[in-house]
Amino acid sequence: MANSFPTTRLISTIGLSSFVLGIALGPFWSPLAEFYGRRPIYLVSFLSFLIFLIPSAVAQNIETIIVTRFLQGLAGSAFLSVSGGTVGDLFSRDDMQAPMALFTLAPFVGPSTGPLIGGLENTFLPSWRWTHYIVLMEAGVILAALWFFVPETYHPVLLAHKAARLRKSTGDPRHLAPMETGPPRSVRQTISVSLLRPLQMLYHEPMCLILDLYSAVLLGLLYLFFGAFPLIFSTNHGFNLWQVGLTFLGILVSMPLAALTTPFWHRLRGRLAERRGGREEPEDQLPMVVLGAPLITGGLFWFGFTTYPHIHWIVPILGSLVFGIGTMLAFTGIFTFLVDAYPRYAASALAGNALVRCSFAAAFPLFGIQLYEGLGFQWATGLLAFVTFAMLPFPYLFFRYGKRLRSRSRYAKVT
Repeated sequence: MANSFPTTRLISTIGLSSFVLGIALGPFWSPLAEFYGRRPIYLVSFLSFLIFLIPSAVAQNIETIIVTRFLQGLAGSAFLSVSGGTVGDLFSRDDMQAPMALFTLAPFVGPSTGPLIGGLENTFLPSWRWTHYIVLMEAGVILAALWFFVPETYHPVLLAHKAARLRKSTGDPRHLAPMETGPPRSVRQTISVSLLRPLQMLYHEPMCLILDLYSAVLLGLLYLFFGAFPLIFSTNHGFNLWQVGLTFLGILVSMPLAALTTPFWHRLRGRLAERRGGREEPEDQLPMVVLGAPLITGGLFWFGFTTYPHIHWIVPILGSLVFGIGTMLAFTGIFTFLVDAYPRYAASALAGNALVRCSFAAAFPLFGIQLYEGLGFQWATGLLAFVTFAMLPFPYLFFRYGKRLRSRSRYAKVT
């Protein structure tokens, strides 16, 4: 694409950053789903995503790419901010572990798969535009699947629909659903509160802020690798475009491997609860992060200091696999802890996490190439590893002293 629109490398990278920035601004979909239900939001947002793909596919300048990529991220972000609620609609808390593991896995498998598929497409297809054409076709299939196979699942809206049918069939206006009998709410008020509360929680809740910053650094690293991997493996090992795409297999394989450990963590939480006479605590979710943190730091050092031409290419890829396992464990633990510790404000806690996380992910690619060219392949990754090393103690400290911090919180559940 850069050959079609001659520009600087930084401007070319803004297309990726603008997409992720659009995702960061997506929490406004959640309050809309409270008014209209999950299904209408899915259909409207994904139809918008499909429509905004078209100008990217036929773009004649880089400005069109940057703007439409932002709009694609904004439209598609509904599936990160709303679909967690769908999981909660469909499964009880006891049955939610496996579905939530899949829900957490999907947003990380996607970015890891993208470079692999994109590398093959841009090597063997006649134009970079085919990347957009293929995504358009995939989006059309998914939109049809949403229309035919995804019903409404949000309980208050289902009751409102049932009440409306009863009023129509009986002529009795007394059939009202709970959401129709409470104090009147406007969409504007609900969105305002929903957008303000995540910022308030980041300001008042130190555990929220630090865990969000930690997950933000991790996602920023993942997106930074989109630029770093092609630079490292094409320079050191002479890889072409599709071969560079295959280097992401380490991260791709690591995510389901980490998800397979879910039964172990379930048993560990049970043993921790038994020690308290069966009482569960939100901090029981954090051992995943406690283990994942050193794997992240170790994987980064492994990857960074094996990026020499004389070292076989599989060695740094194995380092990225260790990093990916640690990242998946950390994200799963952080997400479930936020939901458990702030049950009444779980949507706001996750929205704040998404805002901080995706803002970092949008910023990291903008300086990644300069960082690797300025410090060298080894010390650029080493510097990032030291950042994660500095944050390594916090998951353990929150595991030990989180209950004490929650006792002073205005938002957290106190047990």
